[in-house]
Amino acid sequence: MRFGDVEDLRGLSIRFQLSNTFYESSGQWWFSVDQVSVSYNTSEEVVFNATDVYAPASSSYRCLHVSSLQRYSGLLLPSTEHAQRWAITFIDFQIQAFNISGGRFSPASDCTTVLTPAILMGLITSLILLLVLAYALHMVVHLKHIEHDDQKPDIYFPQSPEQLDHCCEETVMTHGVMCFLLRISFLRKSFY
Repeated sequence: MRFGDVEDLRGLSIRFQLSNTFYESSGQWWFSVDQVSVSYNTSEEVVFNATDVYAPASSSYRCLHVSSLQRYSGLLLPSTEHAQRWAITFIDFQIQAFNISGGRFSPASDCTTVLTPAILMGLITSLILLLVLAYALHMVVHLKHIEHDDQKPDIYFPQSPEQLDHCCEETVMTHGVMCFLLRISFLRKSFY
């Protein structure tokens, strides 16, 4: 049975069993929906036990889906085998049991979970970026300064081929590569 577009719902009866409890830890009264009973044309009554449908008594409770279906978090649990053959879903559900003033709902206590997939992905992304930033900061802190680097020998640029030979004779044992590079550099310069 679907009651989405039915014009005459006089035979449908939906009852909510509510309770109001004072919790000392929060210091306030909370209401909860304990059961939802559905009957149609005085047929057998179907009862669903409600879980996690509660709010402070000074607020209303609001949820996009309050349903017995698992795809909507299954806040309503069938109480009998007969009730398991039924499925009930309230869309854009809002209820307030007590402290109603002016015929309007008080500010709503929403049923959304604290860690929705979007929030969870944001937290994971932030954690990854924080780790990358910490690694980069670690690398910057441990950079070696140029002043602390090993002292390199002074580079001498000879002005003539005789000076080049003299330079190479002095440094060939320790800096053969440097002498070779200087010789190539000097020879190139002399050809132009």
